[in-house]
Amino acid sequence: MRVAQRCVARERFLFTNFDKNKLLDFPDNYIIALKASIAASSAIMEVYKTDFAATLKEDGSPVTQADMKSSEIITEHLLPTNIPIVGEESEIAPFKERKLWDENWCIDPLDGTRMFLKKNGEFSVNIAHIVKGKAVFGIIASPTRRRVLFGGSKFGVFKCAFDTIDDISTWEKQKPRKKSNNPLTITCSRSYVHGSGYKYIQLLERKYGELVYLRKGSAMKFFALADGRADIYARFAPTMEWDIAAGQAILEALGGSIVNVNDNKPLRYNKESLYNPTFIAKTKAIIKV
Repeated sequence: MRVAQRCVARERFLFTNFDKNKLLDFPDNYIIALKASIAASSAIMEVYKTDFAATLKEDGSPVTQADMKSSEIITEHLLPTNIPIVGEESEIAPFKERKLWDENWCIDPLDGTRMFLKKNGEFSVNIAHIVKGKAVFGIIASPTRRRVLFGGSKFGVFKCAFDTIDDISTWEKQKPRKKSNNPLTITCSRSYVHGSGYKYIQLLERKYGELVYLRKGSAMKFFALADGRADIYARFAPTMEWDIAAGQAILEALGGSIVNVNDNKPLRYNKESLYNPTFIAKTKAIIKV
């Protein structure tokens, strides 16, 4: 998608109830990205309220006017950061160029387009900052809930309503749960079937007994992992980097992990192939077991 190369005014929060211990060295670029996620969410909801239609991309996945509007808004906001973008609806540079980058944004302007089409509210805006292949900061905004989950290992993880993002006192610090759920709770997609992950489910059943499934669309699964409603997210079906990067930064900042099933190493980003390997995401409480 071609995006008009015009810069938007650099928006800043008019912070109230400032607590420098809560916002130590929080970069301007992350403020810009937060603003981008909220502005994009508003544009998505404008389309959501209409009788919109979808078209199919070359890979057979649906795309709507909301995807494109959100992508344009996020790109316009992020242009002043001078950090290149890898995104679902963006023109992606060839790997021979990308491999020279020290950092990039990884964005999904509308994660869960199928959920958007079903109008079940379970879709999100995902923005991640990647440094040398590692997801270091993530933002997951829920347009329907008007709430945003964001953070990274250097700053911690917070949840906040769109309407009070300027007031730092309303930022809810997320803390790792000390204990897992009983029964163990697996978050998975609404279209989830065991498939190739059946053996892993059997392993969990042998270890933990009864399992509970919390079905969520898009990156909303990471809201459930972050607030302790879920313990594990195992994915054995294809995903792209922009589906998971923001969630990984957030989960790792809470002491959790997302690892490649094949080598047990954390997922990496800005790879030659932008597909993720099969992975397992766990909260800190599960890792400690």
